[in-house]
Amino acid sequence: MSEASGEPVANDEPNIRLLDEVWASIAELGAGLGETEWKTPSELPGWSVQDNLSHIVGTERTMRGEPTPDNDPPADHVRNPIGELNEHWVERYRTWSGAELLAEFDRLRAERLAELRALPPERFDEVGPTPVGEAPFREFLAVRVFDSWIHEQDMRRALARPGHLTGPVVELSMRRMATAMPYVVGKKVGAPDRTTVVFDITAPDGTPVTTVAVAVDGRAALVEPPPDPDVRLRLDLVAFTALSTGRWDPATALADGVVAFEGDDALGRHVVEQMNFMV
Repeated sequence: MSEASGEPVANDEPNIRLLDEVWASIAELGAGLGETEWKTPSELPGWSVQDNLSHIVGTERTMRGEPTPDNDPPADHVRNPIGELNEHWVERYRTWSGAELLAEFDRLRAERLAELRALPPERFDEVGPTPVGEAPFREFLAVRVFDSWIHEQDMRRALARPGHLTGPVVELSMRRMATAMPYVVGKKVGAPDRTTVVFDITAPDGTPVTTVAVAVDGRAALVEPPPDPDVRLRLDLVAFTALSTGRWDPATALADGVVAFEGDDALGRHVVEQMNFMV
């Protein structure tokens, strides 16, 4: 559409394109699954592969202002109000087949992307509540991109179908996890002043992906990687993601040797034990 025609122009907000990308990747993954695979348990307590997609569907329906389902989901692993809301939506779709849920997701994602693209550009600058505090609406969309990719990876690990580990969605997700590492090192680990911690993150085949460096100087902050940090942690982005989002038990990961250390081994192990920044 064009302005000359008098018709509205679809919004080209970058985070909408990223949502489209991650949702398309999830849909492609789901299209190849049988019912047994949909019901495969994931690393999230009580959630199957299908439940991860139910959560994404439910979140988008909540964002549309739809009421929370009136049901009675299991609550043994719920830790906060957001978790409780998630469980209501997951329970809503538990009796559905995976194919039925995927069809619902395909319909909903097309509608949501059209709705978002129809918004005026200034809407994305409007500040409001998000899962990370008051922020512009485009930041809320960035959270949705990250959350969708994290749950796509939950599905892929459960099914042993790795994928979508490169590209702009992954770059956004890695940046979001990287910005949480000062909180991990400074607050959770309580590293003293003049401590430096470096994460060397690779692809599963060992190809370098990115380096994240944290230094403590009164407060912890991201810095340019120093040549000789107190500890250097080497791990691939699958492990970095699973540990940062609380999917993997740190003790098991350490025992399995998924993280290698150079420098202060004890500090490095403490960092791994505290890497989960999710609520």
